[in-house]
Amino acid sequence: MSRVLGIDFGTKRLGLAISDARRTLASPLTVYHRKDLQSDLQFLSDLISQYQISEIVLGLPINMDGSLGEKAHQVLEFKRILEEHVKIPVLTFDERLTTAEAERVLLQADLSRRKRKAKRDVLAAVLILQGYLQKAT
Repeated sequence: MSRVLGIDFGTKRLGLAISDARRTLASPLTVYHRKDLQSDLQFLSDLISQYQISEIVLGLPINMDGSLGEKAHQVLEFKRILEEHVKIPVLTFDERLTTAEAERVLLQADLSRRKRKAKRDVLAAVLILQGYLQKAT
């Protein structure tokens, strides 16, 4: 089997997580600090090749009332562009509360504010991907 890449989208950073080959476990990969769209797409293309990724799951920040806000529309536009560039399926997964859950976990770990900020995006990506993997089975 091939792997799935999970992405927690941000305008400054992308939190990235990857599944195991059996698609049962999500693990943190890295936080990518965005540059420009072409550099971002090239970085993701390189990851896809390096890790033999066949599918991407992009966190979609749906509002609590089920509506789509500005950030969700940014994610959907990024999804459209990414699909054209990478030629593998790019799916969205409802990421409501994943950033808050990541922050809660990091607070329980008693990390400083600076360390929490550095780890929050990648942990959110893990939560998005793990949620998708559990729902897909």
